[in-house]
Amino acid sequence: MPMKFTRRHLLALSATAVGGVVLARQPWRRSTAITPSASPSPSSLSSTNPAPTAPIAKPIASRDGLLEQTITPQRSRLTLGDTTIDTLAYNGFATGDRLEVRPGDTLRLTLNNQLDEPTNLHFHGLHVPPTGSGDNVFRHIAPGEAHTYEFQLAPDHPATLAYYHPHHHGLVAKQIFGGLGGAIIVRGDIDEIPAIQAATEELVILKDFDRDFTRSPKGQEHLKGRHGEFITINGQQNPRWTIPQNGLLRLRLLNASTARYYEFAIEGHPFYLIGTDGGAIEQPVELEAIRLAPGERADILVKGDRPPGSYRVFDFGIGLARGMGQGMGNGMGNSTMMYQQDGEPTTIATIEYGDPVEPIALPDQLTTIAPLPEPATTHRITLGHGRAQNGMIFLLNGQRFDPDRVDIQTQLGQVEDWEIINRAMTSHPFHIHINAFQVIDRNGQPEPFRAWKDTINVNPGEVVRIRTRYNDFAGKTAFHCHILDHEDAGMMGILAIEA
Repeated sequence: MPMKFTRRHLLALSATAVGGVVLARQPWRRSTAITPSASPSPSSLSSTNPAPTAPIAKPIASRDGLLEQTITPQRSRLTLGDTTIDTLAYNGFATGDRLEVRPGDTLRLTLNNQLDEPTNLHFHGLHVPPTGSGDNVFRHIAPGEAHTYEFQLAPDHPATLAYYHPHHHGLVAKQIFGGLGGAIIVRGDIDEIPAIQAATEELVILKDFDRDFTRSPKGQEHLKGRHGEFITINGQQNPRWTIPQNGLLRLRLLNASTARYYEFAIEGHPFYLIGTDGGAIEQPVELEAIRLAPGERADILVKGDRPPGSYRVFDFGIGLARGMGQGMGNGMGNSTMMYQQDGEPTTIATIEYGDPVEPIALPDQLTTIAPLPEPATTHRITLGHGRAQNGMIFLLNGQRFDPDRVDIQTQLGQVEDWEIINRAMTSHPFHIHINAFQVIDRNGQPEPFRAWKDTINVNPGEVVRIRTRYNDFAGKTAFHCHILDHEDAGMMGILAIEA
């Protein structure tokens, strides 16, 4: 039977191993989808007549062990209701090409930069080399230039939903706020479980867009990062999904926004978590709602066991947690957290019941996750912020990012703990490249279930301990806050793994 979280459990947790607060059921208030204003602001970009953006591409799957594709970032325009806005897009799609591979496959992806500024690619969630033509986020691809990324997934690479996006420091937030990003689905063992194989599957890329993606953060946005006016799923507003009566709907959730958190819930339906950033968890976990920080992913199943009809999918619009009271910012986890809710919940999609099928039972077991052994050492990372002449800066251990400085040096194959202490005024989703980790405890309280993560939200005043092993690949890579305005403003460090 799946684990079930009650309100008593959840109030004690502030956030779970999936990185989000899971909410108890509450009365649903009347809500409507976004109603955009009628006229966009004039474009501040120099290019004229960019191509229109299509909402979502068809899947591109590997053939004979190879996925080869050219990815072109370029100016585009996206129509949302009666409003058309300037955007950036990969290959003219609001959510990029959807790439599907299997363990052991080779990816050969040529980035053809048609922007007027440098860019590159990060393969968020893939365990691949951080050097050469792999997940090398220090590579600089100038306007008009192209570079081919080529790497092979290990035969035992976990089945997961990964996320490719630009990672050129100083331009990350702007380019993702403009629209760049896409999904990589690695198929594997979880996809062969009969109940999951029989489920109707939908990719759900949560992303907000703005009338002017080039604008700098203003006012409180220095703290929380840029939020766009239009919330979309796969570049659309209020898409409709069908769930068979008695059947299962599998939703693959990806928060591809620059800074926005999502509080995801379904009217009248609990749902069942089956996977996190790094792939399958051991058993389904019943949830009422889930919070996803930027960069986080979740894999959920919805049971079609309610009366036939239409049901709304909500975003509760919860903002960042802010510390309140005397304990705020002391790093000991005894502060009071206050979450800001941005008014009424927003309907972001609709689920409709379809034709009946034979009832499908949830799987009892999904995988087995072995705990990592005891660590050789512990690194302590303190999250903070300050001010400089050009505005707010964000710091790790009191330092702003320096591309010439190695912040953590370690050995290939070593197991280590990272203790992440948030002394800042707002929440920060903490992301490590290349190697996934297990969350051990939060403020000394063990996580409720074991999972593989690569991004974990840390609320103000909290101390989160994670454990990782540096497997397979040596070289330099990065760790940072995944509120990308914070990353660009200094909250990033370099991890050097030595063979």
